Amino acid sequence: MKKLLILTILILFGKISIFFAQTSPITFKDISAESGLNVSHISTAENRYIIESMSGGAAVFDCDEDGYLEIATVNGSSVENFKKGGDLFLTLYHQIDSGKTQIPKFENITSSANLTRKGWGMGITAVDLDNDGFLDLFITGFNGNVVYKGKGSCKFEDITEKTGLKGTGFMTGAAWADYDHDGDLDVFVAGYVSLDLNNLPVFGSSQTCSYRGIRVQCGPRGLPGERDFFYRNKGDGTFEEVSEKIGVADGKKYYGLGAIWGDYDNDGWLDLYVANDGTPNYLYKNNHDGTLTDAGFETGTSYSGAGVEQGSMGVTWGDFDNDGLLDLFVTNFEGEHNTLYRNLGAKGFIDVSAESAVGQVSKPFVGWGTSFIDFDNDGLLDLLIANGHVYPQMEFVKGESSQGFKQPFLLQRNLGNGKFEDISKASGLRDLPMFSSRGIAFGDLNNDGLVDAVVTNLGEKPLVLLNTSKNDNQRIILKLIENSKNKDAIGARVILKTNKGSMIQEIQAGASYLSQNDFRLHFGFGKNEIIETIEIRWSNGKSEKIEGIRPNQLITIRQAKGVENSINFNN
Repeated sequence: MKKLLILTILILFGKISIFFAQTSPITFKDISAESGLNVSHISTAENRYIIESMSGGAAVFDCDEDGYLEIATVNGSSVENFKKGGDLFLTLYHQIDSGKTQIPKFENITSSANLTRKGWGMGITAVDLDNDGFLDLFITGFNGNVVYKGKGSCKFEDITEKTGLKGTGFMTGAAWADYDHDGDLDVFVAGYVSLDLNNLPVFGSSQTCSYRGIRVQCGPRGLPGERDFFYRNKGDGTFEEVSEKIGVADGKKYYGLGAIWGDYDNDGWLDLYVANDGTPNYLYKNNHDGTLTDAGFETGTSYSGAGVEQGSMGVTWGDFDNDGLLDLFVTNFEGEHNTLYRNLGAKGFIDVSAESAVGQVSKPFVGWGTSFIDFDNDGLLDLLIANGHVYPQMEFVKGESSQGFKQPFLLQRNLGNGKFEDISKASGLRDLPMFSSRGIAFGDLNNDGLVDAVVTNLGEKPLVLLNTSKNDNQRIILKLIENSKNKDAIGARVILKTNKGSMIQEIQAGASYLSQNDFRLHFGFGKNEIIETIEIRWSNGKSEKIEGIRPNQLITIRQAKGVENSINFNN
């Protein structure tokens, strides 16, 4: 395909930013079979209970500090299995032959890593929760979370009972941040519905147990909701549950799923967004005093632009229009469009799902995992969405407005003029077998400067999608190391300025749907653009500016010491 240049003019708040970047296809290659990810998610064929439809987080992180990412996928379970003791919470895959081939390969090290606890896993995050320099694993679950302490070299120790993080109930999305600026990472955990496995609602037994005239699982409507949890880090490896004290307990007991932190108002303090299923969403504004206040209604982010509550699952922050403000994207249920909220600063947010063209195309699907990612390195954040119904029965009653149980991906390219283009077919994603997908974790698995994706699928093996896009655009990946207890700089913000404009990103722990992306921040920009400065606002509030950075490298920056290491991308 002949390569073209695109001139994108963004007129925002009276300022004009011009970006030159090369357009070319965004393409992915399914390397699942070659990669070695061969453990299927556990579910049932009929999904007769809502709990059997919701699991499936994934995470990418480097647990042996070799510069290459490992993969963890949550295994799920079934009512029958859980009553017999449950299933392993997760499967951990270690990347082998790192850097020796463009196709990353992995081996299952779950057993040798000592990840042996059984239960019913939902979501996963990997953070250094005790500040010892090693990543720990936190897996949410039904009737109890699990905490594995990192020991180095991808070895772990189960310390669940010691931490105060086990919890109770049906726990789903987790998101970590140093929300109070004390240096320690705290965690919010969403609660979904209240269930008694010995007294489950009968499949197809009432109005809330039918869909489009067919008998299906019951809920969430018609079932009692579950409260949310907030665990404040006490600084000694233990946590205290303080959700009521700080204002995020969810006394209305909405059906909580996705959760993510981001500084939407640029005040230097992280705020929290919670995606609720079929109920209004929360946007908790940080009050700077250890408390948060729900500002969802007043900011316009609790409902769609039409004032309708939606069945929300996945969520991501990202500055899609490069105006210096984080925008919000939320995936929703079939018949409801995925929602893009554009950040207007002091005026709150506006639903631009229709104007941006992300809304209508999504209505036939049930959306789950997603993130804002620049897949083609053109300086504009794109969207990849995992889809899949909750009702296997839909596979047999496909209609014009339904895609059935197994559904294809949506890939929407940012055109730079406030609109997105659906390029799902051109990318090759529509040629893949379909699944009922759930979580997606994003990261550059082979260190080539292109962001890849790991997808969990209900009752089936994961997908590994290698980004094979080709163009002459430039890119840079930044690994930040903070001189504080929060070594991985979770919550830090980077402003990358080039001679053509600027872009912002923040390091997040917990995103997408029940998943976690790579902590390393990825930026793309045009062939002839020059990096002028990299400004870092560290999570501890200190800032610094770095100059003289060349593109097309993976760079490690240590706070107050500048560039510690740099390597060229694998080609």
